[in-house]
Amino acid sequence: MSFKTIGCIELNSIAIGIKTADEMIKAANVELLFARPTCPGRYLIMVAGDTGSVKSSVETGREIGEELIIDWFVLANVHETVAPALSGTTEASEINALGVIETSTTVASILAADAAAKAGQITLLEIRFAAGMAGKSFVTFTGDVGSVEASVSAGVEGVGESGPVLTHVVIPSPSEELKSTLL
Repeated sequence: MSFKTIGCIELNSIAIGIKTADEMIKAANVELLFARPTCPGRYLIMVAGDTGSVKSSVETGREIGEELIIDWFVLANVHETVAPALSGTTEASEINALGVIETSTTVASILAADAAAKAGQITLLEIRFAAGMAGKSFVTFTGDVGSVEASVSAGVEGVGESGPVLTHVVIPSPSEELKSTLL
């Protein structure tokens, strides 16, 4: 999966989320990357396409979802490592330092991941959606300590008005047992 511009809406209603996804797809020439429920009773929609189409689709979604929207974005020039991290298909041969950014929304976590990837020589490991985590989401990544520290800072800053960021850590040398759960 490869894309340049993505748009995402996170809603606090599954029924309105399904309707919103349908209207977003009909509003513009976009590809539906996913539309699915997350915890706790939220609904997450992501579309991709050219920037104008994604903006139009997301604007339609914002009009439909109105006060049920928790968070949203349109992100142009998305980093190429975000897609594999979203799908859990990142291949990493080793984990050096580990960075983790935890947010209150999935949307914020995706923004953090993109900013982190653009800021340093890191490998995004995973963007974990709000499934079984009371709506929280987190991103994990690895690299040398300096790059991970810079990417955590950039990721936290990259969330902007979304979110908020709940916590973030840098683990300079994670244990082998922990590493095995991440690869």
